[in-house]
Amino acid sequence: MLLIIFILFAGLCLAGAINLLLQTHPINSALSLIVVMVSLAVLYLTLGAEFLAAAQVIVYAGAIMVLFTFVVMLLNAGKEERTLGSFASWSVGFPAVAVILAVIASVLIKSQGLGTVHLSDKITSTQELSAMLFKELVLPFEVTSVLVLIAILGAVALARRGDGERKGGQ
Repeated sequence: MLLIIFILFAGLCLAGAINLLLQTHPINSALSLIVVMVSLAVLYLTLGAEFLAAAQVIVYAGAIMVLFTFVVMLLNAGKEERTLGSFASWSVGFPAVAVILAVIASVLIKSQGLGTVHLSDKITSTQELSAMLFKELVLPFEVTSVLVLIAILGAVALARRGDGERKGGQ
C-alpha cells in the first residue's frame, strides 16, 4: 500500500514540476510549486520522516510560497514575451539533460536493491534534530533568511517605475 501511495505522489510531484515549467503566468507556477512541496511532504511521510513532512508543509508550502506569491503579486508580473530560446539552451541544455537522464537510467538498471529501505538502529529524535538546527546550524539558517530578504528587496527596487520616483511626480 505504501508503495502505491509513494508512486502516486511521486508522479504527482513530477507532474507538478513539469507544469511549473510550462506555465506562462507566475501565479500558476507558484501554485504548481505548492503541489510539488505538498507531494514531497507525503513522500516524506511514506518514508517515515514525520517531522520533515510537517516542516515541509509549514515552512515551504506555507511560509515561503506565501512570500513568493506576495512578491509576484507585488511586482504585478504580467504576460511575458515568449521566445524560442537561445542557441546556448538548445545546443548545451538538451544534450546535458540527455546525459543526466542516461546516467540516472544506467544507475537504475544496475541497482540491485531497488525499492528496499532499511531503518538504521539509531533513529534521531525531534529533540536531537532541533538541538542541531538551533545550536550548530543557526548561523547558516539566519544567513539564508537575510539573503532571501535582500533578494526580495532587490526585486521590489528593480520593479519600481522610472529612476526611483513615485508615480505622479511626488
